[in-house]
Amino acid sequence: RVAITAGELPDLLFSHRRIVLLYLLSDQFIMGTRAEKSGLSRDIQKKLEAKYDIEQEKQCRAWIETVIGEELEEQEVGMNNFQACLKNGQVLCKLINALNGTPLVSKINQQTMAFKQMENIEKFLKACKTFGLKDGDLFQTADLYECQNMSQVVGTLYACSTLATSTHGYEGPCIGTKMAEQNVREFDQATIDAGKTILGGQTGWNQGETQTGMSMGKTRKVVD
Repeated sequence: RVAITAGELPDLLFSHRRIVLLYLLSDQFIMGTRAEKSGLSRDIQKKLEAKYDIEQEKQCRAWIETVIGEELEEQEVGMNNFQACLKNGQVLCKLINALNGTPLVSKINQQTMAFKQMENIEKFLKACKTFGLKDGDLFQTADLYECQNMSQVVGTLYACSTLATSTHGYEGPCIGTKMAEQNVREFDQATIDAGKTILGGQTGWNQGETQTGMSMGKTRKVVD
């Protein structure tokens, strides 16, 4: 037994409460108390995981490391390993700052508590909107933090690269496709007037040709 004085009791209770609070905010508690998916939810989750492309992950890994100038912590390829690299949100915030040139995320949380890591992810998503990404290009926080839809996370990374090179003039490495550029064409008035005299196939004109004599498929007989 350990003797505790009346003066030490409040400090001891505070320490215990702090330990309990940190546990409730930890990954172990959040992930351990979530019910396992079943039925339709489990089927949907399996389909989302089946869509995951390892080759796209490899491209994203190489691209991120080149842009931020750092190696990712987990070097082994795989959906769960890639999720572990991005889970705390710090790499994503560094990435969007590097692509933009000037920081869009001014303060990156270094704490390991769950809500601080999710806050980093939310800062990244908010910065992506400022960067120019549409809502349909973004993943949800749970898609990354709880590894629910890593395919969408990869899609967001591709969208960031595309927008950086096509709109923001980023000259570094890129992944994915380049956005289409406007190609305005100008015609003189004579060409425009000549085009008005031409009837397209959608108007029913096919230069006098008809389907006379053509027979396709079996005939349909109507019996009273």
